[in-house]
Formats: sequence, C-alpha cells, structure tokens
Amino acid sequence: MKPEEYVIEKDKFVFADPDRKISDKELATKPVGYFKDALNRFTKNKASIVAFFIIVFLILFALFGPIFTKYTVSYNDARMSYCLPKSKLFSKMGIWDGTSKKDTLQYDFYLNYAIGVETGHNAVKNQEYETYTTLNPAKKEVTHYVYRLDSYYKLGVVYMALSESEYKQIQAYQNETKKQVIYPMTDEELRPQNIKDENNANYWFKTKDVSGNSAPVLDSNGNYINIYLKNYADDDYNSLRISGDDGTYAYATKNQTGYSVRISYYDYYVYYHSYVLKDGITEPSFLFGSTHSGQDIFTCLAHGARFSFLLAICISVVNLFVGAIYGAIEGYYGGKIDLIMERIVEILSAVPFMVVITLLKYHMGTSSQVLVLFIAFFLTGWIGMASRTRMQFYRFKNQEYVLAARTLGASDARIMFKHIFTNAIGTLITSCVLIIPSTIFSETSLSYLGIINLNTGNLTSIGTLLANAQPYLSSYPYMIVFPAVFICLLMLSFNLFGNGLRDAFNPSLRGSEE
Repeated sequence: MKPEEYVIEKDKFVFADPDRKISDKELATKPVGYFKDALNRFTKNKASIVAFFIIVFLILFALFGPIFTKYTVSYNDARMSYCLPKSKLFSKMGIWDGTSKKDTLQYDFYLNYAIGVETGHNAVKNQEYETYTTLNPAKKEVTHYVYRLDSYYKLGVVYMALSESEYKQIQAYQNETKKQVIYPMTDEELRPQNIKDENNANYWFKTKDVSGNSAPVLDSNGNYINIYLKNYADDDYNSLRISGDDGTYAYATKNQTGYSVRISYYDYYVYYHSYVLKDGITEPSFLFGSTHSGQDIFTCLAHGARFSFLLAICISVVNLFVGAIYGAIEGYYGGKIDLIMERIVEILSAVPFMVVITLLKYHMGTSSQVLVLFIAFFLTGWIGMASRTRMQFYRFKNQEYVLAARTLGASDARIMFKHIFTNAIGTLITSCVLIIPSTIFSETSLSYLGIINLNTGNLTSIGTLLANAQPYLSSYPYMIVFPAVFICLLMLSFNLFGNGLRDAFNPSLRGSEE
C-alpha cells in the first residue's frame, strides 16, 4: 500500500468530553516523621508487640507486686516452710490450693488424718482418701492410702514454751474470738513406745501396733480415743475448751520460765499476726509458695525483679551517656584521636568482667554489694555503646547534610549531636534497650554463683532465689519454677522487642509498606 492510504482525515477526530478540565490532583498524603514511621513499622511486628506487653506486665509486677502483699523480704517463718503455692481464687476450683497428692502407708496417713479430727484443719483434704493393697517382700498385704495433703495444715499441733504473759494473752484471744489455739497436753505414760517421732505433738490419740506401724484405736462409734493429760492443777487455764472436755483436761504444764503447751500452729499464726503484730496478715497464704526458710516467694521475686530492673535501667542510661559521648568523639574526629581512644577501649575490653567484679569485691568487701555491681557494670559496660556510636559517626559524618552544615559554619558539637547523633539514635536506642536484659542476666548469674550476695535485709535477687531453690528441685520444684519462668520471659520478650526496634529504626526500611 501507498503511504497516502494511511492518512486519516482531520474531521474524523472528535473530543469525547470537550467540557472536562484536566488538572493535577492535590497530594492527599501527609508527611510522616522519622519516629512516627518507625512506630508504624514496629506495630506491624506482632511478635514485638506481644513482647512489649509482656515487658510492661513484668515491670508492673516488679513495681506494684510488693504493694499487694503483706509479707516482706525479711519475713520468714521456719514452721511455714515448704508451703505450696496457694491462690484464694483458684483454690475454690480445686486447683492451686496448696495441696499435693500423697501415697503413704497407714503410719503417715493416720497421723495426718488425726490433725483434722483434733483441730478441724483437715491436713487430709476434705478427709477424703482412697486405698489399695500391695504385697511386701514377706508376701503380706500392705495397705496404701492415697490422698491430698494440705501443706498449710500438715504441721498440725506443736509444742511451744510460753511466758506467763503470752499464755494469758492467748487465753484472752480465745475468749474474744472463740477460736481454739491451745490444745490439751498428752499423758506421756499413755504415749505408745513404738511411735517413731517422740517430739511430734500430733500424737494425741491411743494407738496400737499393726505390722510395725501405729494405727489408732477406735471406740465403738469409730472415733479416736484421746490420751489427754487430766487433773493437772498447775495449768492456770481459764479459757475456751475443746469439745468433749469435761473440765478435767490440762492445757499446759508449768516450767521454770512459764508454761509448756500444745498449740495449733495455724491458729497461733493467725493469732500472732492479727492480734500481736497487727501487720495485716490474716492467715498464711503464699501465692507462689514459701521457701525452705519460710519466705514468701512472690514477695521475694517481686522485690528481686524491682531491684534488677532499677539496676539495669541505671546501668543502661549511664552506659548510653558515657558511651555515646566517647564514641561520638572517636568517630567524628578520627585520626590520632580515634587511634588513641580506641587503644584505651581495647585495653579495658581485654580485662574479663569476672576478674573486674572479683577484684572489686575483694577490695570493697565491706561496701555495699549493689555499689560493687554498679561499678563493675559501668567500668566495661559503656565500651559496646561507644563502639556502636563510633561506627555510626563514621557512617554519617561525610554525608551531604553534614558537609552542608559544616559549610554554613555549624560548630562541631552541633554537627555531632544535632545532625549525626539524631540519625544514629535508632541503633543506639536499640542497643540501650538490649543492655537491660543483659545486665539482669549477668546480675542473676553472679547471684546464682554466690559471687555477689544480695540476700540481706530487705534486699534479694532472682539469682539468689534460683540458688536457694536448686537443692529442692526434685522435691519442691515450684521454688525454682517461678523465678525461672520470670527470667525466661524477660530474656525472650526483650530480645523480640529489641529485634522489633532494630527493624523499626532501620533507615533503609523507612517508607516501606511491609
């Protein structure tokens, strides 16, 4: 075809919409600042968000946990040791109720069962149990008892020596509250000779020997037969009496300093704290259980966490301040200044941290352990922050905006902290946050190993709790579970949170949608 055949006549072109005006649309998006953009990216990281809320929860626990407990770190009651975790809320549902499953022979079972019979505090939960039989090596049947043992009631009745004033005060408390604290003494002549523990005050009943074990002698109605001491004239007892007392039971025996008595320790605990100390403790209840010395684990963990957070935050802030200034000078000026300062850093970093803290403890043995920790973490802790700051300054100091500021006559200090430092702040903030779990873990390790002793007065640490609980790992695992869970959650959440901050403050990701 000839080219003229492709020519289209002009009158065939017609405007589709001749009245339409075409113009540029106004840009509707608003400028997004650096920190807002970082926040937007951070919120898209679901793992970091969850970690953030866990950290907030742990911090709130450390700050406000001690407020919601009546116990203190210095509190300890040896008779209330090894009490299992108990929650008033969950105990109503049959869980977290301070009981544990037991499978014992009749000797231990009858002793625990008798506590509930005498005092009304059922060491055997609800006085319910199951039995089964096995054959011993002699091919004789042996009865086993399966039940749940209450760790708060299992102590039962104990022997105590009271002064005359204490003895009268408890009697007054009994008359006022109608709660039995003092129980009748037992007649030693009626006490069976085959009892294994002669000092156990819970043997208030007549027993018989059954295959080497002591079983109670029951009356025709299936009730225990008591062996209470009777007609003792020097007990000076004029107070509440137990059910079935005809007025002949003796509730104390006189000694040189006062009186020897049998006391229900659970009731005595309530009396002593509510009537004498008036410290707000109404009954023994340890949310996380008690230690081998009778300390409340919840209180110790909360105080230990508070100390760890405060120490770590202080160390982090100091390291940020010192390390940022030191690294900024290194990176900005470079040359001989950088060379000399970097050699100083290398010398300090070559000294192991363990050596530093050991020497400090040796020379400051009489000083505060907290001060030793702070100085040890400070002497070498800022080096990592200084190195990161130096690296960021080398990265940004030759950028165009820095050269422009220098051309306009900006001072070195202004260029360093106004222009360069603000662009490196993301990396430094991330590093500063990650110092916190690192410091806490180091402090925990030092306390666990016994290098630093923080278990003094009203001061304790997570590492101390872990160290004290280690010997009881197999028998009382709850002692180590709660501190271990806390430190695991802390380390995991801070690492996830730090990863989220690192990605959020990464300049290369600014403006990205994903």
